[in-house]
Amino acid sequence: MSLLFTLRKLGKLEIKNRFVRAPTHENMSTAAGEVTDGLVAVYRTLAKGEVGLIFTGIMYVHPLGRSYTYQVGIDRNEVVPGLRRLTDAVHKEGGKIFFQLIHGGRQTTKKLIGQTPLAPSSTGRDPLYFVKPKEMTEQEIGEAIRAFGAAARRAYESGADGIHIGGAGGYLINEFLSPFFNRRNDTWGGSNRNRFRFLEEIIVAVKSAIPGDVPVTVKINAHDYTPKEGITPDLAKEYAAWLVRLGIDGLEVASGTITYSNMNLWLGQVPLKEYVSSLPFWKRPIGRLLLRPMVGKYNLREGWNLEAVKMMKPVMGGIPLFLVGGIRRVDHMEEVLQNDDTQFISMCRPFIREPLLVKKIKQGETKAASCISCNKCVGAVPNELPVRCYRQGLPASAGRRG
Repeated sequence: MSLLFTLRKLGKLEIKNRFVRAPTHENMSTAAGEVTDGLVAVYRTLAKGEVGLIFTGIMYVHPLGRSYTYQVGIDRNEVVPGLRRLTDAVHKEGGKIFFQLIHGGRQTTKKLIGQTPLAPSSTGRDPLYFVKPKEMTEQEIGEAIRAFGAAARRAYESGADGIHIGGAGGYLINEFLSPFFNRRNDTWGGSNRNRFRFLEEIIVAVKSAIPGDVPVTVKINAHDYTPKEGITPDLAKEYAAWLVRLGIDGLEVASGTITYSNMNLWLGQVPLKEYVSSLPFWKRPIGRLLLRPMVGKYNLREGWNLEAVKMMKPVMGGIPLFLVGGIRRVDHMEEVLQNDDTQFISMCRPFIREPLLVKKIKQGETKAASCISCNKCVGAVPNELPVRCYRQGLPASAGRRG
């Protein structure tokens, strides 16, 4: 029997196969962060396609932690009935679903959250949002930690099978973990242990808010690829060991940040046309000039986070790892599982194009995902369009909704 279709546990929860839908922002909520029929349909289809475990897109835990206009919120009790529609749809098709909890930190705009974005440190303007963030106070740090705990409680009340804490991608947890973003010299920075404290207290808050048998998994960067050194594989390994001691049930390993190194999040073609179309017309010439040199520099490398995952395995104590990043061929998936390099195969863009991919693999209908990493789905995000496969290009009317 193929290892891809064997059971594996996360804590006490059984996952029916080794396929995981990696956290994928869908751009499909209402402008108030509420669940829509279209979003429910996306999750129902993934479960129908026999994906063993679905990680949701980024759900913001606090109004100041929102990064996108059409991002799902889990920051208030009123959203719970809508979120339960997601879990009900997945469970009716025999699937499992973890809610990914995020605070956007500096990766947002004043217009979206109504004030200067928050961050561990007030470092310079980044090349994407062009905003110098406000350094968080002790009170604001505590408020963010409590928001994660409250969001975890809402996730459990919504029927989620587990909690996935988003500590990668350049969002707030990543910012606290990274020496590049976190320049503090108090108990929240200045050393690796202090920088880890924010995530540690979030895990404690999350675990305190839910029953002990609900799995808690974490996503961290193995490499930030920031202009000056941030998280590196060696530091990520140190963090992984501390996470294991905190009793996490699984670890997903990623790389890159939205603000400084977004193409390292999703190697492949640079969606130049789509990125430029999202800019105001008067910014498009300079945007095209700045983006064009990136073309051809980020070609897809199969399993680009694999070496980092291998580095972390010795400190994991048997806690499962999730490998994400450029996994396309079935024989490669089988190989990394056979070698026990990873215990789960996480994919994002292949499931955007083929939500029924797992069923096709199981039935022997395909030996590889058909996604070519054109990244036009990624280019939909700044255009505020729903994330789906746009291999043929964005609609002619592409542009910001609303």
